[in-house]
Amino acid sequence: MDKNSWIGLGLIAAILIGFSWFNRPSKEELARRQHVRDSIALVEQQKMEAAEAQKALEAMQQDAVALDSAQLMEQAAAQYGAFAGAAMAVAEEMPVVENNLLRLTFSPKGGVLHCAELKDYKAYGDSVNLLRLFRGEEYDLGFTLVTANNRVLNTANLYFAAQAVETDEEGNQTLRVRLNAEDGAYLDFVYVVPQNDYMIGFRIECHGMQNVLAQNANSIEMQWHQLVPQQERGRKFEERYAQLQYMFVNRDMEKLSESKADREKESGKIRWIAYKDQFFSTVMIADSAFTSTDVASQPMQKNSGYMKEYNTTTAVQFDPSGKVPTSFRMYLGPNKYHTLKAYDKGKQRYEELRLHNLVPLGWEIVAWIVRILVIPMFDLFSGWGLAIGWVIFLMTLVIKLIILPFTFKSYQSSAKMRVLKPQLDEINAKYPAEKMQERQQATMALYSKAGVSPMSGCLPMLFQMPIVMAMFWFFPTAIELRGQSFLWADDLSAYDAIITWSHDIPLIGNHISLFCILMTVTNIVYTYLNMQSQAGGNDPNMKVMKYMMYGMPVMFFFIFNDYAAGLSYYYFISLLMTIVQTYIFRWTLNDKRVLADMEKAQAKKGKKVQKKSAFMERLEKMQKEQEARMREQVKQQSKQARR
Repeated sequence: MDKNSWIGLGLIAAILIGFSWFNRPSKEELARRQHVRDSIALVEQQKMEAAEAQKALEAMQQDAVALDSAQLMEQAAAQYGAFAGAAMAVAEEMPVVENNLLRLTFSPKGGVLHCAELKDYKAYGDSVNLLRLFRGEEYDLGFTLVTANNRVLNTANLYFAAQAVETDEEGNQTLRVRLNAEDGAYLDFVYVVPQNDYMIGFRIECHGMQNVLAQNANSIEMQWHQLVPQQERGRKFEERYAQLQYMFVNRDMEKLSESKADREKESGKIRWIAYKDQFFSTVMIADSAFTSTDVASQPMQKNSGYMKEYNTTTAVQFDPSGKVPTSFRMYLGPNKYHTLKAYDKGKQRYEELRLHNLVPLGWEIVAWIVRILVIPMFDLFSGWGLAIGWVIFLMTLVIKLIILPFTFKSYQSSAKMRVLKPQLDEINAKYPAEKMQERQQATMALYSKAGVSPMSGCLPMLFQMPIVMAMFWFFPTAIELRGQSFLWADDLSAYDAIITWSHDIPLIGNHISLFCILMTVTNIVYTYLNMQSQAGGNDPNMKVMKYMMYGMPVMFFFIFNDYAAGLSYYYFISLLMTIVQTYIFRWTLNDKRVLADMEKAQAKKGKKVQKKSAFMERLEKMQKEQEARMREQVKQQSKQARR
């Protein structure tokens, strides 16, 4: 290494030594660094202490929980006695039981149904989810238990444990949910779900409860609450058919008001209680009877999503020893006439449930026509696989053919009255209003001579009215129309709105129904034709009557705008057929031909005295009696005047 290399190494060493000297920490810096090291050590120590404190706290909390649990158990034992374990039980998941028609979910709390869904139906506007009769807090069923030491409990507040679902060879499923008590005693709710039925079995069985429940009780109190959700498009019409109904053991039917809050207390024996909507019902049927029953119905607000709130408090037979179970049946399904009627097939009269009364068919004579004519005819045509709109068309055509002879007779009588109008005017001119008796006698003599009866035009109308009323009751309550579309109507059981708006307008609501408009226009046309065919059609004195006749179709529009589209469609088709029928009658029965036939008939009779009808004889008798009274009255007035 040469001299220059040694000099370079020395300079480098000098630089390093100088740099180290000038950059050495001061006393303050050394103190600060020591403080940092001490702080880090302190934080680590605090972390260790905090972890130890947390462990101690958790241990204390565990001790507190154990202490609270013990206190709660003591309180539960004091309040629930032998059922303290059921009051403190952890809710377990319940199995879902399904058959071909129902999907039933159960709740561990109370051991009752949590949700009931119908597989063949959906709520209006929901094409995905099954239609539900109730779900969650919408339904509650509880039974009051009186223990041996006089505690009063309710099963709705206790937790049940589900047993395994059993299925027999026919596919019927049985689910037991168990309410456990002390010393191995328990109470079972047993649900039997048939494979293909809307009716399920439900019974209460006691096992080893002799020392748990009061043995002197022979009945148990039941509390049943349910909210009925809105299922259909038209709330106003659905609300009209949502009712709480019940049937006594003697088969008398009763119902609460559908339009306002209502409540009844019944002391008689009741066979079943139904929470009914327009097309669906939940029915509780006691195999023995309900006694001391208190039922209540409350309409719900429009925007609540519910139609009615129903409540029942009643008593039913109960054997605490467990020898005889308390048995019920529950119907969870549609208000379909044939489905409900089938439950009485092969039953003795005293065994009949008569659930078909849940389908309102009108007054007795109207219901009779619906049962023997309308329903069989509907079944026949719908069995052909036709759309419901064509089924209604064929039904209307058949009904028109049935009443055709009576309609023809009515039109014939009207035509005769019309051609007699000139002769009636002569009688009115000959006998002024002061001689009303003579005018009436002359008028009736003319009718008798012409072979015309004033009542012949009314009788066909009286015959048609029950059929018209039968159709009026059938279409809004026929679940077969529900969800069925035809032309522009997507649901013939609800109104077919073509124009809607947000707020209700008095008399018309929030929509306009197209079938209702067509019905109204057709009705106005028919009224015009009918007025033209009347005997006094051109009489100025008939103007007020004309205005009233034209006002009726307009009034019907406001009435039927909310009704089922199927009903408005039926009236529309019926009126169209009536108009066509009227033109055919006019062609076959013109005034000249009617007058010629009447004159020919009179010529054949000649001077032969025609036998008077019973109506004419009664009318003449009434006229004679009235004349006699008037003569007697005149005599009395003359005597008083002479005095």
